[in-house]
Amino acid sequence: MRSEVELRRLMRQRVEPDEHGDTVIAGVVKRLKEYGYLNDQSFAETYARLRQENEKLGARRVRSDLRQKGVGAELVEATVGARYGGTNEEALAREHLERKHIKRPENEKETARVMRRLVTAGFSTGTIYKILRQWEVADEALAALERMDDEPRGE
Repeated sequence: MRSEVELRRLMRQRVEPDEHGDTVIAGVVKRLKEYGYLNDQSFAETYARLRQENEKLGARRVRSDLRQKGVGAELVEATVGARYGGTNEEALAREHLERKHIKRPENEKETARVMRRLVTAGFSTGTIYKILRQWEVADEALAALERMDDEPRGE
């Protein structure tokens, strides 16, 4: 499945960059929509469901991925809100850790690695700290992570 924006981008690479190419793309998109093969709402719902159920990704990651794929902001918010509205983020994060075979960190370096993995997977820092505290990660490791969060990032 693809979003309309993705499909247009891919087709643009295969047609002449002129008005005729744009007409061909518009015709193909129109026909795909008429047949029900191209529907951004259906795409967003399926994408969010699969990422939540199979990959155990957090709402933040799914929201970011859908935006990157060209799905409209309102549709992204509605879809992710409906999909993740009643979800326990902590339980989903634990399922993600289990799926990826990530074990309790033993030192600061491993703690930072676990945190980066969970942030990349789309979980909030509050949920991540809660899990790390329940794993009884050393306070020094958590303090080091908090100092890293406070440091300005070079842009």
